[in-house]
Amino acid sequence: MTAARRAALTLALLGAALPGGAAATTTLDGRTLRHEGGGTWQRTLPDALGPLSSPLEVGPTVLIGAGPAVYALGAAGVVTGRADLPGIVSSLDAGGGIVTVSTLLGGVTERFTLSVQGGTLGVQERVVLPPDPVVTGHLASVADQVPPAGLAAAARLDPLNPFLALRLAQAQPDPYAALSLVRRSLSGPLPFPAWVQLAARLDGAGFPSAADLALTQAQEDAAARGLDPEIPVNRAALGAYGNPSGYVGTLLAQGRVDRAGVWMTYLRDLHPRFEGGGALYERFARTLDAQGREGEAAEWRQFERSLRVGTLYNLGLEGLGAVRDAARLASLALGVSLLAALLTLALRAFPAQADDTRALGGRYRSWVQRPLARARRVFVAYASPSERLTVTLLALALLATLGGVQWANLAGAALRSPVLSSGTYGGGWWDAQLDGLNRRPGPDATLLTALGAQLDGEDTRARELYATLPDACAQNNLGVIARDRGDAPQARERFRAALAAQPDLMAAAFNLGLKPASPEATFQQTLRPDQPRLCYPDQRSLTRAVTGDLSVTLRASMRDPLALLDPSPGGSARLGLALLGVAGLAALLVLSLLLPRTPLPADRSRPGGFRLLGLLLPGASLLDSPWGGVLLGAWGVLVAGLLSLSGLVTFTGLPLVGTRAALLGALAGTYALNTLAFVLAEVRHARRVARERLDPGT
Repeated sequence: MTAARRAALTLALLGAALPGGAAATTTLDGRTLRHEGGGTWQRTLPDALGPLSSPLEVGPTVLIGAGPAVYALGAAGVVTGRADLPGIVSSLDAGGGIVTVSTLLGGVTERFTLSVQGGTLGVQERVVLPPDPVVTGHLASVADQVPPAGLAAAARLDPLNPFLALRLAQAQPDPYAALSLVRRSLSGPLPFPAWVQLAARLDGAGFPSAADLALTQAQEDAAARGLDPEIPVNRAALGAYGNPSGYVGTLLAQGRVDRAGVWMTYLRDLHPRFEGGGALYERFARTLDAQGREGEAAEWRQFERSLRVGTLYNLGLEGLGAVRDAARLASLALGVSLLAALLTLALRAFPAQADDTRALGGRYRSWVQRPLARARRVFVAYASPSERLTVTLLALALLATLGGVQWANLAGAALRSPVLSSGTYGGGWWDAQLDGLNRRPGPDATLLTALGAQLDGEDTRARELYATLPDACAQNNLGVIARDRGDAPQARERFRAALAAQPDLMAAAFNLGLKPASPEATFQQTLRPDQPRLCYPDQRSLTRAVTGDLSVTLRASMRDPLALLDPSPGGSARLGLALLGVAGLAALLVLSLLLPRTPLPADRSRPGGFRLLGLLLPGASLLDSPWGGVLLGAWGVLVAGLLSLSGLVTFTGLPLVGTRAALLGALAGTYALNTLAFVLAEVRHARRVARERLDPGT
């Protein structure tokens, strides 16, 4: 007997030991499954099902793992049950009379307990499906790879795959038979991503009512799995969940606005904060406007605005893109202004510097021969204290704005990570992703961990973590645990404490029966009516948990400057180099404030190059006055805005379209003011030179 047959025989004996077990033998040879005893049958499993596990017999039912699912096979190898799991099935086990299954996905192993009753399958633990198309698109992929000639046989052997039934319905010339097959496709249990995929295909096949029912089933299954509209969903996750936003775009392109409205309602109810939602809401509203349905369009726009009420953290997953672009625009403006100021000061000092360093060995060799004396003759040493202070402040401001770009990049990448933007928390895959996230220790990270544990049913661990948090959200969730235990008085006390600490906390208000108006409250009332409402961390709390604020980013950069060169998720080596360079320049400029001023005779203080730059770069030659710095900064902002409109640099998150005329007008105004100030400065300079010639001692 081969080793494979000995293993199969051992599994069969274990299966026979379970209630209802029967003496039978099931073997797997390649992809051919043979069952002997109690009705002999043989079935070849297609490659589309994915990797196979060793079969397991539980009474008259044969279990086999295929891809991310366990199939229960009955007489003649027909599928009688299916358990959809969050990873590729690696093993099945029946030790101790309990059927367990292990899955593996991305190095994450999870273990679940199966219940086998009359050929049907169920999973006792909560199953959180990761946003991976290998898992979420398994059933559709299996059906799509069946050739037309074998479609009827495949549907007979797997009546629980609705995509096979739908393909048969589309090929059926008899409309009544087709409707019967469509009804069959809606009869079995499915995970919500499969329901969404099925709804899109039903819609495209001309069965809109069936598609509506599939979307309703998708919402119910998603709610049961712990998905919540308060948790954002990124593009990749939404694509793995059936890509409803992409299908809305297809419907709008086809002019099927009413059908698009059904799908938009699904998104609004289940995933209102999906990435790219603002653009799609606006596109749908414009389409409604074009049809004369301004009232509906206004309602959708108002709904989209309601999601963004509050701080910049409520702008959605793409909201930090606007913050990043604003910081980039400010950095460009400050960089242009600082470069203009330094270049102007350098040109003014250039002739005098050449004369002063000649005795030291020359402009460049003096750095080697007389470094200390040469350091006193750097070009900023010829600048006045107010001029040095201005360029130093420009450099420090540039450092802060570049740090803002870095912070927005890191925070945006973290918030878009699957662990924080997949629609729910918890599960083995989520826990593994959370461990890999660079969290900052503190209450916000603890709240996130506790919430994941609570969603997974680990109330004891969640309660221990919540107890360490003086947080209204934690109080509400402790009340949920108390209510689940049947302790209604303590639960109500917790809810009241949470609402007292944070009067706008929607979850606590809902749990106290105050009926707050929000998408989340409507979702809870409709799809989880008998369950208390959990409190989820808001975007600001999540941002603090993964990156902290701007000061945290800058302090971390100063503690470990070389880490800026590591292209971590969201980071950039070029931006890191820029930060290091500007930090070094700012440090030198701060030191230059301590240098004594090197005298600069009046007749040499405004050479030709300095005058030319003074006219070309508004404010650059007027840094002795605070208004010169203001003029230079305004010029830098206008130049940065015009560079964006020219296409040389892009700021996609900022609405600069249509501002060219205003920017050009403002730029002309800065040049007019600069010319007037320049003429007045020339007059003052001429008087000063004349006084020095009349009285050299002045």
